[in-house]
Parts: sequence; structure tokens; C-alpha cells
Amino acid sequence: MSFVTRLTLQSGDRAALDSVVEDIRERVSRKGAEMKGPHSAPPERLRVPTYKRPTSDDGSQFDAWDYTVYKREIEIVGHDELAHTIAAGSAFPDSVHVAAEVEQVRSQGS
Repeated sequence: MSFVTRLTLQSGDRAALDSVVEDIRERVSRKGAEMKGPHSAPPERLRVPTYKRPTSDDGSQFDAWDYTVYKREIEIVGHDELAHTIAAGSAFPDSVHVAAEVEQVRSQGS
């Protein structure tokens, strides 16, 4: 049995996200582990209304706050210790959100 660790990385700072992905790619390559990805999702554009007062009866607003969220997914096959070190032991920039999902994979015939 082996494990597949799926890392989902999100950020509004594309340069920081790409830097983190490149760092992970280099670490996985140095250890000789199998990596799938990074898979890029289309950027998500978000729009947040901003009100002039916390309790405004008239509903007056400033211009909405627009921002973009970039997303990458990486799968690390096997090398459980490396995947754990990357997912839990790495110091990622505050602007990059990382979520890890671990899936146990059984080989056929077992």
C-alpha cells in the first residue's frame, strides 16, 4: 500500500505561489519521488462589497474590492515522510494557503 498526498495551494499573489510550487518541485525531484502536477485551475475573480459604515441604513458603499485567487494542485505519490515534511513542516509565506489531503491507495490484487 502506498499513499498519495494531494496538496492544494491558493494565493492572491501569483509570484509567491509559483515560487512555493517551484520549491516543492525541486525538493521532490532531489528525493527522487513521483510528483504529478502542478495542475492549474483557472484564476477565480472575487468581488467583495465594502460599506462606508458598519451599520449603514442607507446602504452607501465604496467601490467593491476585486481580487484574484490562483490555485495549484500537486500530488506526491509514495514518499510519505517527504510529503509530510512538505505539507506540515515547511514555512510557507503568509500569502499562500496550503491544504493537504492524504489518500491510501491499494495496489490491484491485494
